[in-house]
Amino acid sequence: MNEQEYGFETQAIRNQLERTQFLEHSVPLYLTSSFVFEDAEDMRASFAEEKDRNIYSRYSNPNTNEFVDKICAMEGAEAGFAFASGMAAVYSTFAALLKSGDHIVSASSVFGTTHSLFVNYFPKWGIETSYFDLNKPETIESFIKPNTKILFAESPTNPAVDIIDLELLGAIAKKHNLILIIDNCFATPYLQQPMKWGAHLVVHSATKLIDGQGRVLGGITVGNADLIKDIYLFSRLTGPSLSPFNAWVLSKSLETLAIRVDRHCENAMKVAEFLESHPNVNTVKYPFLKSHPQYELAKKQMKLGGNIVAFEIKGGIEAGRAFLDKIRLCSLSPNLGDTRTIVTHPASTTHSKLTVEERLAVSITDGLVRVSVGLETVEDVIADLEQALS
Repeated sequence: MNEQEYGFETQAIRNQLERTQFLEHSVPLYLTSSFVFEDAEDMRASFAEEKDRNIYSRYSNPNTNEFVDKICAMEGAEAGFAFASGMAAVYSTFAALLKSGDHIVSASSVFGTTHSLFVNYFPKWGIETSYFDLNKPETIESFIKPNTKILFAESPTNPAVDIIDLELLGAIAKKHNLILIIDNCFATPYLQQPMKWGAHLVVHSATKLIDGQGRVLGGITVGNADLIKDIYLFSRLTGPSLSPFNAWVLSKSLETLAIRVDRHCENAMKVAEFLESHPNVNTVKYPFLKSHPQYELAKKQMKLGGNIVAFEIKGGIEAGRAFLDKIRLCSLSPNLGDTRTIVTHPASTTHSKLTVEERLAVSITDGLVRVSVGLETVEDVIADLEQALS
């Protein structure tokens, strides 16, 4: 299929494996741990990588190959590798490309588990991380050292929904010969393609909007083929690969990604507008609200605003906990990007182990609430939020 001839949705639906002799319309599951060879020479050539074929499902599998191919087409990437979870993708990508003595420059606002990798584990292997304030992009270059190898950021960020200038990061990475890695989980390839702005690698937790229904775990890294080869070789040895079943689920999910995300964004905008007018809410952050500090930047690099709304409830931590206790329809869960609307209060849950100063440094106030807006009737979601805020 010539990808240049078709639109995003057509590629997501029609980019499939070749049919077997049974001429199935929907791609079958390939639940096999390994694959057979015709003879000794076929086996030798396959292991020598003289042939591009499936050997063992820890290396590749038809279902994972299809999933990777679809994401590559969506992101404009040359190659990719699929992982058992989003964090397996993050860890394996960094571990494959870094060595002792290397340095990372990262936005300060990153997913909590990614932050834990940077500060609790990488230093044990001689890898250091410096954080820049995303509200002070003019300072980024001051953190770059001779041993800096990777520039990393999320946009939009988790959980404060800040936006980072991807074009600026691309220019800095090019100037200093750095590998630019962008976590594109919140936006999905439907809303944003970081490689257009200079990213070399793009990481996703496919568990979120790519699956979209809270069913399976998955992760993926796509990007420049030479970098992906290093990630593939590392992952082939260490074994964090995505299961064929989960790959099959995720590949089918991509067929409805565009239509789902359109509705997510439509609902999220209505929720954000409601919250902005509520007397018990101090501030609301949603990329496509004109009040968002990086509204113009969001409009430049994103198609729509995504499904995550962050707002600050009046009354701090206790008000946030009381809000969660009064929720009736929405779910209390650490996940996001589900068909079901999910609310979390980071200061009393996911980020409770950080000091107040550490939380404020990444825009997490005591009263911050993150809403992952789902696909329910949006009036029902708003009514639940309203009664919980009263």
